Amino acid sequence: MKVGILAGGLGSRLSEETQSRPKALVEIGGRPILWHLMRYYASFGHTDFSVALGYRGEDIKRWVIGEAVDDSDLTVQTGGGVVRAHQGDDERNLDEDWRISLLDTGHRTETSGRIRQLMPHLGDSTFMLTWCDGVTDVDLDALLAFHRSHGRIATLTAVRPPPRYGHLELDGDQIVEFVEKPDHGGGGWINGAFFVFEPELIDYLDGFDDMPFERGPLQRLVEHDQLMAYRHDGFWQCMDNVNDKSVLEELWRSEKPPWKAWD
Repeated sequence: MKVGILAGGLGSRLSEETQSRPKALVEIGGRPILWHLMRYYASFGHTDFSVALGYRGEDIKRWVIGEAVDDSDLTVQTGGGVVRAHQGDDERNLDEDWRISLLDTGHRTETSGRIRQLMPHLGDSTFMLTWCDGVTDVDLDALLAFHRSHGRIATLTAVRPPPRYGHLELDGDQIVEFVEKPDHGGGGWINGAFFVFEPELIDYLDGFDDMPFERGPLQRLVEHDQLMAYRHDGFWQCMDNVNDKSVLEELWRSEKPPWKAWD
């Protein structure tokens, strides 16, 4: 199944990292978060990726090419822009035998416009899509089965945001419990991305190129009763800022990072 990944935003809330590289290349455990995402999808058998580029998209192109050709002999055809690596099958990392299409979708294009530009590359059947700044342990097989069971155009993964602070349980002025890290932030569900869509999504994108996906197409899908939520009570963590990155780094150094679904 094809997977779309939006990797074109400025990442302004993570400016300490994104002044010199795109958010998709900010590293967790020495590997870009884009790699973590693709590795996660690949662990469920989804290895055909279309990545929407924008801010510093050339850096992502260089990284992908470097991943493909490092330690290989090369043939370069300059006129046609072809780079061909020569590597014996016994040397190739078959765990990362992925197909990656890198598509320039504009420096400041909104998410709706980026998705519309991805659509011709995502085929004419069910596909998955996510942003490049969050990881999860959602069961993608179960997510896909849920999507197919309800017959609508769109499914999003609903998650509960992780807590940023501990809290105090009070009885008057007396502290009766100190909770350092409660299970969930405020108990409410939010859009965790990790979408599944039917190709009819294209009909809901027209006219919204200059709007965020959540504000335009998703609202239209709701109005037409075409958006369902797959509730995921497990791990989900975005990387909006430096603190979030530190959390992910700490988890990656742990014995079992929650999103590491591969050996």
